[in-house]
Amino acid sequence: MASEEAAVEGAARDQAPDRPDAATPESGGGPQPSNGSPSAPDSSSGRPRPPDPDWEDRWRRAVADLDNARKRFAREMERVRANERAMVASQLLPVLDNLELALTHAEADPETIVAGVQAVRDQAMAVLAGLGYPRQQDAEHLGAPFDPARHEVVTVVDEPDAEPGTVVRVLRPGYGEGDAQLRPVAVAVARQHG
Repeated sequence: MASEEAAVEGAARDQAPDRPDAATPESGGGPQPSNGSPSAPDSSSGRPRPPDPDWEDRWRRAVADLDNARKRFAREMERVRANERAMVASQLLPVLDNLELALTHAEADPETIVAGVQAVRDQAMAVLAGLGYPRQQDAEHLGAPFDPARHEVVTVVDEPDAEPGTVVRVLRPGYGEGDAQLRPVAVAVARQHG
């Protein structure tokens, strides 16, 4: 019997350095529970330890939460796009209404037709400006050096009075500025001499 008790005490001493929850003769008892229950005392403070987390379960929940957030974001983006399309379309409806009104008066005086079409064009430009894409003024581009960020070269022409590489004609207006550019200005550029 004495040899069995000596063997148990020896085994307890051997386990003590490796396992903080193993029984030692000084702790006065058998092994402490290591199943993560809150009743297992913390070896440094004597307070109960929190349960060991189930890392795999936490990982699965985090992956599921991330997937749900991604799907929710995709739905929200589609809703925002639909709202933006509806807003732009609703702002263009008065322009279409005025074009139809001009077509119904096609038999009228040509001067009133021209004035009506100009008013519709001004209304369309106001809609674009309201959306953040104002029309660029032609005068600010004439004589300016070609800038690929602002200009689209449609043709190169011989213009003896113009500096080579400068804009000599605006062929199609541009809308927007800088990063909010909807379309660059289509221009004709003076040819390099030589």
